[in-house]
Amino acid sequence: MIHATGRVLVSDLREHVGRTVSVSGWVNTLRLLSKVQFVVVRDHTGMVQVTHQRGGDSDAVEAALQGLTPESAVRVTGRVADNPIVKLHGLEIIPETVEALSRAETPLPIDEHTGLEHRLDWRFLDVRRRPAAQLLFAVQTTLEQGMREYAYGQGCTEMHTPKLMGTASESGAEVFELGYFGRSAYLAQSPQFFKQMAIAAGIDKVFEIGPVFRAEPSFTSRHATEFTGVDVELAWIDGVEDVMAFEERMLAHAIARVVDAHGEAILELLGVEVTAPTVPFPRITMAEAQQILRAQGWDPQGVKEDLDPEGERRIAAHIREQTGHEWVFVTHYPTSIRPFYHMRPPDSPGVTLSFDLLWKGLEVTTGAQREHRYDVLVKQAEEKGLRPEPMQDYLNCFRYGCPPHGGLGMGLGRVLMVLLGFDSIREATFLFRGPNRLTP
Repeated sequence: MIHATGRVLVSDLREHVGRTVSVSGWVNTLRLLSKVQFVVVRDHTGMVQVTHQRGGDSDAVEAALQGLTPESAVRVTGRVADNPIVKLHGLEIIPETVEALSRAETPLPIDEHTGLEHRLDWRFLDVRRRPAAQLLFAVQTTLEQGMREYAYGQGCTEMHTPKLMGTASESGAEVFELGYFGRSAYLAQSPQFFKQMAIAAGIDKVFEIGPVFRAEPSFTSRHATEFTGVDVELAWIDGVEDVMAFEERMLAHAIARVVDAHGEAILELLGVEVTAPTVPFPRITMAEAQQILRAQGWDPQGVKEDLDPEGERRIAAHIREQTGHEWVFVTHYPTSIRPFYHMRPPDSPGVTLSFDLLWKGLEVTTGAQREHRYDVLVKQAEEKGLRPEPMQDYLNCFRYGCPPHGGLGMGLGRVLMVLLGFDSIREATFLFRGPNRLTP
């Protein structure tokens, strides 16, 4: 027997026609006929047919193939041969040895007809068996790489902030409380306060990709109790426009990277044509958005201060109709529905210098210019009914010279969900966490 050196990926087999190679992967399908055995082996780059003419009782390869089951992990060593009849790239492997590394039990717990919730129970099998699911993680990697490239190019320092907090951030609602050496600790809802501490520490521009926890009992297609946040904080800004400009350029850069690396695969496997957005994105104030929506019959009582999901979809559709753009910044949210640390313009104290970014009608980002003046910040906290004492560590950052700054928090899963045309954030996450799901 000729020994192959190292593992060859299925996608590289064309370069090895006529040679003996070793391929490792999973059994995709088996067709074990009376005279010939066909086994399709799949790795993360593609599938190849293994073709073996039965040799009888003393045929070790025949016996090995006969003992396989779908999804068994195997290593096949054999000669790569051209065969134009074979649908899989006109190639096949004529095996010399077949090693069952791990035999899969039968029957499998999921198949192509299994619904999403049950597939999530067996997520490792779900991802392994579906190239479209594996594509998600390749796209996620490229998207994050593109965001980091842009952030680094703008002089950002990547930070890793604590996920354990001694006091509940912001209002204290929607936080997970846990025991911590005889007292309570809380999982961070956001790296917000820590990002601002980094700004006060003289780190000019802050960037983080990390876990975020929200104890929201929400059972929607867009909520999760743990998700990956993309957070940015920028010092010495002239206004909130600087933050929006940073984000739109970062997204345009990162999505262009995805188009270059995965655009064809996304179209082939998911039927979605991804295009890099042009900048600048359209902007519209909350007041303007509400006026447009109410003229269409939204919120007939005229009482909603915030946009509900229907309002977000409608205003995004309106902007797309008017401008052809899928993205829109909705700005100047009312003070009543924004945190105490959002800056308020002196000539219009009823609104905040804040924004949400919508993509195809889904909110993917919230951002704002922060209030950096200690006395104003304390006053705004008290107006919201918050006592300064539990937040003293945070407030101290503003007592000794804090620069004007602003930032944003983006949900990575939501961006991927829209990018890839998924119906639910559950599909845009490896292992989803929600009110009813803590496993696997």
